[in-house]
Amino acid sequence: MPDRTWVPPGPLDLHRTLGVLQRGPGDPAFAVRGGELWRASRTPQGPGTLCVAARPADGRVEAEAWGPGAEWLLEQLPELLGEGDDPERLTARHRLVHEARRRHPGVRLARTGLVLESLIPSVLEQKVTSDEAYRAWRLLLQRHGEPAPGPWERMRVMPEPRGWALIPSWEWHRAGVDAKRSGAILRAVRAARRMEEAARMDLAEATRRLMAIPGIGPWTAAETLQRTLGAPDAITVGDLHLPKIIGYALTGRRGTTDEEMLDLLAPYEGQRHRAARLILLSGRVPPRRAPRFPVGDIARL
Repeated sequence: MPDRTWVPPGPLDLHRTLGVLQRGPGDPAFAVRGGELWRASRTPQGPGTLCVAARPADGRVEAEAWGPGAEWLLEQLPELLGEGDDPERLTARHRLVHEARRRHPGVRLARTGLVLESLIPSVLEQKVTSDEAYRAWRLLLQRHGEPAPGPWERMRVMPEPRGWALIPSWEWHRAGVDAKRSGAILRAVRAARRMEEAARMDLAEATRRLMAIPGIGPWTAAETLQRTLGAPDAITVGDLHLPKIIGYALTGRRGTTDEEMLDLLAPYEGQRHRAARLILLSGRVPPRRAPRFPVGDIARL
């Protein structure tokens, strides 16, 4: 059980920095216990579990890891927690963004260095509600993942590429995943080595690499690379809610389109994803007018 202590280069909000890696409540690969964050991953060295805790008294971060991937996870810890991220590169052009950054100085962009770990759940989130996607991820890991190394028995590591490829069609259906999404995942895992190479590319090249897979478009690529690369400019386009939230927060107007959102974020070129994160943290969202979109369940069909 190797461990590591690391001192961040600046303020670090551990929960908000790593919280974007959690895929809903009950995520079998992510857990919070007290002040500790637990994450089960399939690393290049094999499965591993990482436990991270902040020690505010002296500014340290302490981590422990288990499994064949333990050393890899600990070696990647500084990058995961934003050592290579520079929040100061964003210049606030709106009072709301300035205030959000002042209130949340420790939010950094996590960089996992793993592609499929973020790509597969992002594909599951295509064109469905978050609850449907989280349920699918949970069921697939519980039924086809493997127990995570370490002391917490309920955690699961996602299948290796061959394991994803061997999931029968009826299991995808039982998890509520349609053929379009399962097909995109199967094409991605068959090219797993090529996909993982994107973790060592710049944003533009990595986006092209992911989008070479049919069924992976700009939305999925951005959602993946925000986490894999910690890419500050990987703004999500094609999202049902994000343009409306950005538009309302910055202008007070409803119904903002993707194009209008990109115009609003143009002053943050190079840092558009970071700006969007800060805007979301401001909590300024348009009041709900319509009922929540109903949750479908193709497993009943």
